[in-house]
Amino acid sequence: MNLRAYWRFLVVARQFLPLMLAYARDRKRFLLFGSSRRVTSEQRRERAQSLLDSLLTLGPTFIKLGQLLSTRPDVLPPEYIDEFAALQDRVPPADWDRAKVVLEEELGPVDERFAEFDTDAISGASLGQVYQARVDGQDVAVKIRRPEIEDLVEADLRVIRWSLPILMYFLGDARSFSLETLADEFAKTIREEMDYEREADMLREIRGNFTDNDRIRIPAVMESHSTRRVLTMEYVPGTKINDIDDLDERGFDRTELAETLQEAYLQMIIDDGVFHADPHPGNLAVQADGKLVFYDFGMSGRVDPFVQEKIVDFYAAVADQNIEAILDALIEMGTLSPEADRQVMGDVMELAIADARGEDIEQYRVQQIVQQVEDTIYEFPLRLPANLALVLRVATVVEGVCVTLDPDFDFISVATGFLREEGHITAGVKNYVEDRATEVTDAAQSAVRIPPKLESVLDRVEREELTVRADIEDSDRLLATMTKRLILGMLLASTLFSTAFLYAEAGLVVSGIAGLAVLALALALWWSFRQKKGVRAKPQFTRQSMREREGGNVGAMGLPGEDE
Repeated sequence: MNLRAYWRFLVVARQFLPLMLAYARDRKRFLLFGSSRRVTSEQRRERAQSLLDSLLTLGPTFIKLGQLLSTRPDVLPPEYIDEFAALQDRVPPADWDRAKVVLEEELGPVDERFAEFDTDAISGASLGQVYQARVDGQDVAVKIRRPEIEDLVEADLRVIRWSLPILMYFLGDARSFSLETLADEFAKTIREEMDYEREADMLREIRGNFTDNDRIRIPAVMESHSTRRVLTMEYVPGTKINDIDDLDERGFDRTELAETLQEAYLQMIIDDGVFHADPHPGNLAVQADGKLVFYDFGMSGRVDPFVQEKIVDFYAAVADQNIEAILDALIEMGTLSPEADRQVMGDVMELAIADARGEDIEQYRVQQIVQQVEDTIYEFPLRLPANLALVLRVATVVEGVCVTLDPDFDFISVATGFLREEGHITAGVKNYVEDRATEVTDAAQSAVRIPPKLESVLDRVEREELTVRADIEDSDRLLATMTKRLILGMLLASTLFSTAFLYAEAGLVVSGIAGLAVLALALALWWSFRQKKGVRAKPQFTRQSMREREGGNVGAMGLPGEDE
């Protein structure tokens, strides 16, 4: 295993070395010294495409890693998220002869265990492949783990762990935290995804939670034909959820489908505590009777009660449009640094809520908030603890699917409506009266406190002791820049005069040394005028920008039952 891991490390290093050198030059132009380089959005997109090619070349483990990275805006810039969102987990299926060995080692001879077996895989993915067969007159889908995948994955996980210290060099503290969390999460997730006994357990539990829901269909597990490396389920056909034309032809209400999807995930995460964690379009379909079908439970997870409670607090605060309560919930969950600028983050949350409601957002407002973020914090203060990373992945992908179904879908309205129906958020006259009573109490307290304070201020005015301090907001650091240029100009003028004097009195050698100082100051002054200020980021991920993307599709597209 170690020898294989060492060899894979060399292969991975060879693939990533050009990108690592480019990132190193961003920090120091000449690797060991020099100023930092400004990287444009176009350059980041080119690098993202190059990295995507490398992930595809390196095979199954790194394809999975790329898919996980596509849902982690706390680790990668928007251009990378955009490119990785289209990453497909379609790889050619292993030869049937090799897959047959795995199947027969687990279940015995194929001809004896199955009445029919189609040896052409209906989907091939990085970790497993799915075949259609018949058992006791019933159509089934048989998922077989890819031959020899375990050793390759374990070797690649070691390589990823060895590579972390190198990657940390290129990241700030906030993103380093997220990267370590992602590495731990990825190792746990990919090992769980290869364990089909665990997948069968999760599938049975989630299916049981939706027994009484006539809008959801989850395939049943065939116990007699399932093991750790083989999973046999009932075959449930349907129209892929992102096949908009076909859904429209069949007369389905796409807004209703989006509501069903979001409510199903709210139930799984907030009520049940166990959820299907891979809701990309290839794992979601619609039956002829309109039921929403879920495939592939290899990626699934659990939510602890504390996180469930905080998610409810978050939605309750969103429903009340209480920005302070939203920020408090994010801090308590560990997703927002307590040191974050609350004013800036409040503006960001207001923008996010407007976008989630499907409202059109004026572009200058987005630019204004981006400028605020750049001016007040070096790194965006969001991070993802391990217990929330998979939940965020689900929320991100579900949003993409829902927007594909209905570009004007109102996530907040559906979520708050569901939580009220389930009793998580109180509503009605009682709640309204309580809120108004609190406001009256606060107003009465303020009425008592204000007169003494006002009298004190007026006394200070009368004694001419009142002073007013005004802080000049200089978000673009114009005063600092002007001061720097003024000082450099004064130094340049005086040094130039001194050089001329030394040339006349002390000769060429001494004046030449002074001339070098003149040249250095002149270059510094010239460089200060070359530096560009202003907004360096381009607004990303508003609903309008998603509508403008080519094809109008959001999220990865795959085949039903595909292990993406």
